[in-house]
Amino acid sequence: MHTGANQSIGYIDRPIPQGLDLKQAIDQLRKEKNALILAHYYQTGDIQDIADFVGDSLALAQWAAKTTADIIVLCGVHFMGETAKILCPDKKVLVPDLNAGCSLADSCPAPEFTKFVNAHPGYTVISYVNTTAAVKAVTDVVVTSTNAKQIVDSFPPETKMIFGPDRNLGNYINSITGRNMLLWDGACHVHEKFSLEKILALKAIYPDAEIITHPECKQPIIEVSDFVGSTAALIRYTTQSAQKQFIVATESGVIHEMRKKNPEKEFIPAPPNDSTCACNECIYMRLNTMEKLYNCLKYELPEIHVDEEVQQKAVKPILRMLDISEQLGL
Repeated sequence: MHTGANQSIGYIDRPIPQGLDLKQAIDQLRKEKNALILAHYYQTGDIQDIADFVGDSLALAQWAAKTTADIIVLCGVHFMGETAKILCPDKKVLVPDLNAGCSLADSCPAPEFTKFVNAHPGYTVISYVNTTAAVKAVTDVVVTSTNAKQIVDSFPPETKMIFGPDRNLGNYINSITGRNMLLWDGACHVHEKFSLEKILALKAIYPDAEIITHPECKQPIIEVSDFVGSTAALIRYTTQSAQKQFIVATESGVIHEMRKKNPEKEFIPAPPNDSTCACNECIYMRLNTMEKLYNCLKYELPEIHVDEEVQQKAVKPILRMLDISEQLGL
């Protein structure tokens, strides 16, 4: 299809008709094309509100695996689109902006990780979902922050394991399972930047607030937290808790869903250590916009492609994760 659009910049750069109701237009395109819009909790509120499903990485994979849609539009970052394509090779998988990468996935180049794996024969390889398809292809089982502990616990205690790429999550899982997994030295730029000093200063201002934290954060942040969990677990915790104030140490997009579910509660974003900004946002997640989503659906571009051989290898550890998660009721 010739669109006259410049795809080399990573997204369809076409002007939006003046006065167009984007929400209505996206909804119409979705129906016409039998498209499913999936959005991560770290997307902006307008994208979350128009999505068919909003969730963490585990939920997005679960929805992608069972959809009957012809097109999947993944509003998140690149590896999430890859995961959907790996699970649904016969479907067209689109992302609003190919530039929406992931610092954590980038911290684990497949050639180097493969060498690391080959240097440790006999080890079970557990990879966080925040990785490229090529890394998943040399993995035994994929995990998310929602199911990492349970999947690690499902292996016999004597199992030798490699965990990559997030060292903070790996350290946390080691600490709560008593394991001694070998860790790849990667990290997420968002969760690395939280400032313990600024969080404690916020706690002094809001002494009744609970500090809730994603396990990708550094150990000092985790140690002062009242609750540690995945994005979905953090949302569930704030809904079930009688507490009225929360200091939230993860990407601030998740607060949109927290406020929707708990309008009477107050959510204070934990600040990063490198700016005067009051919240911590993923620069990649925020590349997606309603305008790019509209053009993505209209022109059915940019499309995610995964090499067939890589797909056939990478799908196995993802399906293993989904099977174990289903058995565990996650």
